[in-house]
Amino acid sequence: MATATEPEALTGIDLTDPRTFLDRKDELVPMWRRFRSESPVHWHPVEDRQVPGFWVLSRYHDVMDVYRDNKRFTSERGNVLATLLEGGDSAAGRMLAVTDGRRHRELRNLLLKAFAPRTLEPVVDGVRRRADRLVREAVARGDCDFAQDVAEHIPMATIADLLGVPAEDRDYLLSLTKQALSAEDAEQSDEDALVARNELLLYFSELAEDRRDDPRDDVVSVLATATIDGEPLTEQEIVFNCYSVIIGGDETSRLSMICAMRELIEHPEQWRRLTSGEVAVETAVEEVLRWVTPAMHFGRRALTDVEIGGRTIRSGDVVTLWNSSANYDEEVFHDPGVFDLGRTPNKHVSFGYGPHFCLGAYLGRAEIAALLTALRTHVAEAVPTGPARPIHSNFLHGYSSLPVSLRPAR
Repeated sequence: MATATEPEALTGIDLTDPRTFLDRKDELVPMWRRFRSESPVHWHPVEDRQVPGFWVLSRYHDVMDVYRDNKRFTSERGNVLATLLEGGDSAAGRMLAVTDGRRHRELRNLLLKAFAPRTLEPVVDGVRRRADRLVREAVARGDCDFAQDVAEHIPMATIADLLGVPAEDRDYLLSLTKQALSAEDAEQSDEDALVARNELLLYFSELAEDRRDDPRDDVVSVLATATIDGEPLTEQEIVFNCYSVIIGGDETSRLSMICAMRELIEHPEQWRRLTSGEVAVETAVEEVLRWVTPAMHFGRRALTDVEIGGRTIRSGDVVTLWNSSANYDEEVFHDPGVFDLGRTPNKHVSFGYGPHFCLGAYLGRAEIAALLTALRTHVAEAVPTGPARPIHSNFLHGYSSLPVSLRPAR
């Protein structure tokens, strides 16, 4: 627990409250700047929880150091605030994201085969075709909700293809993934999110049972039929890792795409640079990921006493790593408050870093690239026709609705 006094101006900021993150970026960017300059290793108290509070790391290099260090910090007692503050994650030791050590390496090596760039080549071809078709259809209609009519259908369909989810089940799974990690308004309860997570696990348990009897060329079949040291994966390992793939694969890309459209509308000069070919799509993808930072934080538990920035983090303390601050650190990024699609270098941490670096990073980049390419090809101008509706989360950043009018390119 902290012993030093935190800056008074920062003590009133509650990072556990989703409402803190509903502010516009022009308010959040200076907030994080104050954390980095005034209290880069910050103690955040929590009321009515099982833990006394947690540490907030906001500087890029501190965040990177903890991401790299799986000896003194663990993910097995939760990797986001919601589970860390509840005391742990029920999937610990069985789901890749909350497993460390030898079992983590074994599970990761198993899944890496399905996510290797060469394996994903035909999948990425399908992503490009799907993005192009969805954007063309939206342009033909003129008015659309970009979040619900375009962005939602690219990553979910892709991940569902990888997992082998039947087409008729995909809308159902999309609704569950949105409920499991975020809400479109403040009315959704923690119980609703728990029910959605359990529904997802039950669904994949039934699908894995089918794949054991009838294996196919998909990730569920790989998990359902794989062995490690001659032993098959447990049912919990199979369903938890299916859950992890669909949650991680859908949310980051979908929210990045929605925010990309919104930022291109708000930054017409960057739209011009993209459509004219002045900036490469691949470079633009990295700036979208940095600017949006869809997963605002991840977390760890300290396994021993560790000193960071002159403060002692005690064994057992919760440590949160704020990507949404690290990606705007002036020590690393030139003019970080400027949305610059030509930014290079751009070593953002939107996919994490170290042993838990996002398994689907290659695919996520390919999905955003496919969307930007389709926009550059088919859209001359996008105009908002209503307010964007932000999601209600202290973990994810983005929008559930983005009404726009699209004018076709000649």
